[in-house]
Amino acid sequence: MKPNPVLRRLGLADTDRVAVIHADDVGMCQATLSAFYDLLDFGLVSCGSTMVPCSWFPALAAYCRQHPQVDMGVHLTLNSEWDAYRWGPISTRDPASGLLDDEGYFYREPEDVQARADPAAVQAELEAQVSRALAAGIDVTHLDTHMGTVAHLKFIPAYLGLARRYSLPALMLRLDEAGWREMGLDAGTARFAAGMVEELEAQGLPLFDRVDGLPLDRPEERLEQARKAFENLPPGLTHFVVHAAVDTPELRAAATDWQCRVGDYQAFGSEELRRHIRNCGIHIIGYRTLRDLVRG
Repeated sequence: MKPNPVLRRLGLADTDRVAVIHADDVGMCQATLSAFYDLLDFGLVSCGSTMVPCSWFPALAAYCRQHPQVDMGVHLTLNSEWDAYRWGPISTRDPASGLLDDEGYFYREPEDVQARADPAAVQAELEAQVSRALAAGIDVTHLDTHMGTVAHLKFIPAYLGLARRYSLPALMLRLDEAGWREMGLDAGTARFAAGMVEELEAQGLPLFDRVDGLPLDRPEERLEQARKAFENLPPGLTHFVVHAAVDTPELRAAATDWQCRVGDYQAFGSEELRRHIRNCGIHIIGYRTLRDLVRG
């Protein structure tokens, strides 16, 4: 594809490498809050997004009210992947919505949600999560999606509709038809998605060239993984996912990948990684900068 027009709008060159270093899952458990606050103070992580249906969302909202400059989005959540710790929709308890599994929580896997959930119920749930975040006093800067569950043709219109309504950037890749085919879409869907990208970009919505991050199944040498990831970052705009959490009994009980999350916390609070990213010449921005482009 042609160079990302967002780079020029930011006053950068087409060959520049720009990353939004983004903390996912903020508010999933208390360990994510402590990690996020520490990493914000350290300054390498530029923003994050919160899981509104989760137990520690009220504490995150209180922090955002006290620190209105925090770059915080809504991590739109439609699935609940763990066994020992679950959450469910905030808009309905109706099984006919297709949002509830047999235990009364969200389905664990994105594919189950995509197969069963009623699009109207999904739209209502997404709207409820954004509305609750705003009502709680969060200056919402963007929208993204937990585990990519919203990234389905049945749900994308509601997702992008919310972004338009509130003039927010939304995490969306700017792939051409061949790129969408490589992502596993069939020919017709890939053609539709590529056309949608052209339309959104023409409207001035900032789109990403790629989503990157460290795998959640390789806890060893987390700092070195991060060093290599940023070394190899291509030109364009990258949404770089960080799953940071401090090491607590709660985290260990809830998340089977807790070691990777603690490793992310340690790596992205490392002066060594900060120097490395700076030496690589990578520009770090947050979503508030992109929201300014949308609203400008």
